Amino acid sequence: MHCYGTLINYLSCGFILTGLVHLVHHRKTQTSYGRHMKLSPPTRMVPARLAWFLQEMPAFFIPLLLTLTSYRPSSMGKTLLLGTFSMHYFQRTFVYSLRTRGKPFPLSVMVAAGLFCSLNGFLQGHYLLHCAQFDDDWSADYRYKTGLVLFYVGMAINIHSDYILRNLRKPGEVIYKIPTGGLFEYVSGANYLGEIVEWFGYAVATWALPTLSFAVFSLCFIGPRAYYHHRFYQENFKDYPKLRKALIPFIF
Repeated sequence: MHCYGTLINYLSCGFILTGLVHLVHHRKTQTSYGRHMKLSPPTRMVPARLAWFLQEMPAFFIPLLLTLTSYRPSSMGKTLLLGTFSMHYFQRTFVYSLRTRGKPFPLSVMVAAGLFCSLNGFLQGHYLLHCAQFDDDWSADYRYKTGLVLFYVGMAINIHSDYILRNLRKPGEVIYKIPTGGLFEYVSGANYLGEIVEWFGYAVATWALPTLSFAVFSLCFIGPRAYYHHRFYQENFKDYPKLRKALIPFIF
């Protein structure tokens, strides 16, 4: 497959711009799902497990399909794609989605998330397989090694934090409780912090605009969510730890 460099650059800049617009637009209110949901009667809902599976699935399968294209893909790009991006979305599609105990999603939120995952799956897969040019010794570069360490540390934080949140509730419960343990001792959005660290590690390991654009988009999208979760806990639990921050330990 030919490298569509112009399209990749447009998509990358579009992700960054969309993330910044979302950050500005949601400075006073949060996307309507989960604990922040405000529904009108006609809103169509999708069970949480099905919604997570369907919306995350394109980001896993599209890159895999791109590896089957006739043009010989970059071996280092393929290694990075399968070892980071696709690994994350395998976990989200086939593990997290089947174990979550979250509330049903509005159909519109699921469709929007699925569209983003489809575009991002193409962007990351096509760039790493058919556009990226890595030196033969890239695997020895400090950016590659540092980025992978950040990615896997972030992924471990994300998975562990999701485990803590999932086990706060018994099957069938819909009440909210104060999370404790792990990085939740320091921030309300430990799961979001882990995911942000993941994608910035991914961007460092690949050192490219398309991967950076996804990291920036993630920060702009889930960073505010961590803040609103933090405010929700403070407003609903009088005994909520006063020293706990929203997203960055000891700072914010």
